[in-house]
Amino acid sequence: MPKIAIIVPCRLESTRFPRKLLHAIKGKPLLLWVAERIRREAPEFPLYFAVDDALLAAPLEAAGFGAILTEVQHQSGTDRLAEANRTVKAEYVINVQADEPLVTGEQIRTLARLIAGPAAMATLATPFATAADFTNPNQVKVVFAPGGGRALYFSRSPMPYARDRAGQVDDAWVKANPCFKHLGLYAYKAALLESFARLPLGRYEQLEKLEQLRVLENGHDIAVDVTDAPTIGVDTPEDAVKFEAWLG
Repeated sequence: MPKIAIIVPCRLESTRFPRKLLHAIKGKPLLLWVAERIRREAPEFPLYFAVDDALLAAPLEAAGFGAILTEVQHQSGTDRLAEANRTVKAEYVINVQADEPLVTGEQIRTLARLIAGPAAMATLATPFATAADFTNPNQVKVVFAPGGGRALYFSRSPMPYARDRAGQVDDAWVKANPCFKHLGLYAYKAALLESFARLPLGRYEQLEKLEQLRVLENGHDIAVDVTDAPTIGVDTPEDAVKFEAWLG
């Protein structure tokens, strides 16, 4: 059994972008762009894909990637990871999203370093560059201990709040202050991953619709570090067009 492994949770259906992981970009499914990126960027880690449908497993296996078929009805990607890790049996699990085709080896290795420390979970943040993104509720914010370290809170609201400006911020203010966007890249100790679904739902998790708050509300630490590498999460057909343009 590997001490650490990358597991990518993959769901066939998507509300905003139906079957997006099979969406062809330059003749190749998005899922394969992600798989090949991870293998190229972080070849030192065993790589598995936790899929909920044979339609996702087929292109992965044809390209030489390992796919583990999981239940369809999981409530979250975290639950899917937990099921897959009962097969993989890794001590630490790195969760790369199946719709993040620009993940870097540095980001993956940072997560591996963080999860080997005392925290039960780890994730990454990146500085906000614009006020428009900072005030967008779809861009999740994270505040964490100075110099990196333990996450204090995640929110869809702008934080920290610019009290002296009555919350009215511009790009310069955002760049000059500790305004960080949370990236959906995680690492877990296996024990937390296995117990996650049994943890009581958090009060703030239910309000914000952010499941990582369940971890904080149940007394577990989440380690955070900063990355400056760009990402393009493919959530909509328009995002797919952006990624294709990035490919050139």
